[in-house]
Amino acid sequence: MSDLTTKLAERAARIVVSGAGYVGLPLALELARAGFHVTALDPNGRKIEAILRGKSYVEGISDADLVAVVEPRRLAASSDPRVLAEADAVVICVPTPLDATRAPDTSYISAALDDIVRYQHPGMLVVLESTTYPGTTLELLAPRLSARFTLGEDVFVAYSPERTDPGNARHGVRNTPKVVAGVTPACLRAALALYGAIVEQTVPVSSTTAAELVKLLENTFRAVNIGLANELAMLSRRLGVDPFEVVDAASTKPFGFMPFYPGPGVGGHCIPVDPLFLAWKAASLGLNAEFAELADRVNRAMPDHVLRRAAELLAGAKQALRGAKVLVYGMTYKPDIADTRESPGLRIIQKLAQEGADVACMDPLVVELPPTHRALTRVDSASSFSPYDLVVVVVPHRSLDRERLLAEGRLILDTRNVLAEAHGPRAHVHGL
Repeated sequence: MSDLTTKLAERAARIVVSGAGYVGLPLALELARAGFHVTALDPNGRKIEAILRGKSYVEGISDADLVAVVEPRRLAASSDPRVLAEADAVVICVPTPLDATRAPDTSYISAALDDIVRYQHPGMLVVLESTTYPGTTLELLAPRLSARFTLGEDVFVAYSPERTDPGNARHGVRNTPKVVAGVTPACLRAALALYGAIVEQTVPVSSTTAAELVKLLENTFRAVNIGLANELAMLSRRLGVDPFEVVDAASTKPFGFMPFYPGPGVGGHCIPVDPLFLAWKAASLGLNAEFAELADRVNRAMPDHVLRRAAELLAGAKQALRGAKVLVYGMTYKPDIADTRESPGLRIIQKLAQEGADVACMDPLVVELPPTHRALTRVDSASSFSPYDLVVVVVPHRSLDRERLLAEGRLILDTRNVLAEAHGPRAHVHGL
């Protein structure tokens, strides 16, 4: 233990980050900036090549950021798991999706663990950052990593949930407090030594299961409150009230309220997935995570609500949805990033097309659509909005010319209230 902590304190430890995606690459960059020798390990050869050329593919990391650590050889990249043989610490940042039954898919964690066990040696720290169900570290990592080594003496196992927020210019790895837990007190000390070198504040908790639950609470909290806002939007529609006005007015209360706004659905790597980790674990214990499950149902139903609103608005203009020319603006899951994972815009397009609409999409940030949507008609962001019977705004990118949309759009379904401050006649603009 003393050798490992000394290496970490002196930045002499060699670190491998397993998984070089939106979580792993920012972490690897920050570790390299702190003076560690870091290797990003990923089976995707295109990612490895991009890192070695100093070309970023992750929001918030510039090419210059990579070059600054790649050129002095503080950050390397490889697809060869043999780099683990020289690692003093390994941080696992691999995907944890849901499987076809909406249960946790830990296959990526298991694959990373296979490689680590193959090249495991005494004195190694292994930290899991991937979001997962409570108990994963104790049930999957600890038994395999302690098969030949003693926990807290020869091998150190910890969990520290990632808190990455792509596109967030204010909070990154360094200034976001880091929750850390170890399987043993010595494991915790080792993990704190690692993260203490790169973050401004560490938050130790009593167990890895508690740390795993922290991450699920954070995102289930958001999912539940977004679900409440979405229910408010549907109720407001029946009452003839603007839900955004209601939330904004409630937000003036200086205590006891936090604003969440309705939208066309939830997407990305966390909100649609993490509450289901919690629900799955609860079910395995004979319990019901009713808030998490209800929020999931409400949020997943929002694309259907958007479809109904589109049909209603077109009917009010004496036009059927079938055959109508509809433009959907925004294919990403949140504003000002290029990530389309679990995007509600993609689901809305699919539903509109199934109902016979002539659908096109516009998104200046998306270079390539997923394979399921590559046949979709795409239009340039400078194109006019006037040819379309209906424009559905799903994502409020900053680059959207709101004034031009307001002037050119014949009929607009504004699911995000992006035109609230645009100047001009508004009779043709409708909300959720």
